[in-house]
Amino acid sequence: MSDLDRLVEPKQADIVYETQEPVRYEVDGAAAHIIMNRPSYNNAQNSQMTYALDAAFRRAVDDDDIRVIVLRGEGKHFSAGHDIGTPGRDVTASWDRVALVPDHTNKPAAEFLYTREHEVYIGMCRRWRDVPKPTIAAVQGACIAGGLMLAWVCDFIVATDDAFFQDPVNRMGIPGVEYFAHGFELPPRIAKEFIMLGERMSAERAYNFGMVNRLSTRDALLSDVKAMAEELAKRPRLGNWLTKQALNHVEDLRGKRTATDAHFHMHHFAHAQSDLTFRNSLGGMDAKSMAAANKASAEKE
Repeated sequence: MSDLDRLVEPKQADIVYETQEPVRYEVDGAAAHIIMNRPSYNNAQNSQMTYALDAAFRRAVDDDDIRVIVLRGEGKHFSAGHDIGTPGRDVTASWDRVALVPDHTNKPAAEFLYTREHEVYIGMCRRWRDVPKPTIAAVQGACIAGGLMLAWVCDFIVATDDAFFQDPVNRMGIPGVEYFAHGFELPPRIAKEFIMLGERMSAERAYNFGMVNRLSTRDALLSDVKAMAEELAKRPRLGNWLTKQALNHVEDLRGKRTATDAHFHMHHFAHAQSDLTFRNSLGGMDAKSMAAANKASAEKE
């Protein structure tokens, strides 16, 4: 089997999970708190976490006593994005899938990643966006790349004043992360800047563009989110669901779903190009080189 017949990824035997609880589930009154729990890796999202997130959303949806869902990240940062370099990077692991998508682990070349990401990224993000209960992302610190996808699927974003948003994957030759909401969250010219330059966007600037609903502080974040959740929980359950469906439908009429479909294929064309050019689906980069590039960029600001 040549290098191009299989992406160069760690074998499943090499995967080491630092926790068996990558997501915690807590209840506060009528609100379910889904808490990403890999703080030692800034809540980098591997498949273990992704499937745990999906199970937590399902649990919250199935519980009629839960009226609101809060998505949080344990520790200093909300999420550093997709896991591209921890011992728990598990793209080669097989899971009990939740959509009608085949197992990716026996697929060759570009089909491997294309199949996997239909399930764990674009598929799950769309399902979480459409859950019938209001969702709030409580964002502190970094919300980078794959972390953006997790925040963007929520109906509301409350961010601390030190939070920042960033999609630096253009450095890998990739035109933005898989759930391509950039042009709906930001004006087109700003979205181009956001992706092509890959610079950090402060919570205040994101708030001014309407990407963030409310600004908070680290000390007040949970209390501010609690107040919002309690107010939402007072509203009629069906009314909340119908309102959410109506506005999600407006986004789709404006082309969100078709734009995301089109971009998903561009995204995977970029992965395939990188495999052919670098024998690496990430444009020859890895977690260490991306972190160094992001740090250098931040120091220039």
